[in-house]
Amino acid sequence: MPTGEPSSGWLRGMLPLLLVALLAQGDQHGYALVQQLAAQGFGTVRGGALYPVLGRLENDGLVEARWQAGEGGPGRKVYRLTDAGWARLREERMGWEHFSGSVDRLLARVDDVDRERT
Repeated sequence: MPTGEPSSGWLRGMLPLLLVALLAQGDQHGYALVQQLAAQGFGTVRGGALYPVLGRLENDGLVEARWQAGEGGPGRKVYRLTDAGWARLREERMGWEHFSGSVDRLLARVDDVDRERT
């Protein structure tokens, strides 16, 4: 039964693109990214999934991280999209539009077949 949240496999595959898209809106720390993903309907993303992806994005030069002093608490890493990250976002967006259009067309054919069966 659908829960309204994406399957964990879909989210795992899309998480790098989602994070880059969120960082395109401005510098953010990990917890803010988790909150925004949840607010956008992607469910709860745990740190064990989030931080390795952010680390890979950083290693690939797509994001930069810097420590920001905490206000009355510990500091935190703040992530920023690099120029290479912007370029990757543009590429991935075009790829996603092609891919999702192909999926939509296939599923529309399945809907037609399903209607014929009933």
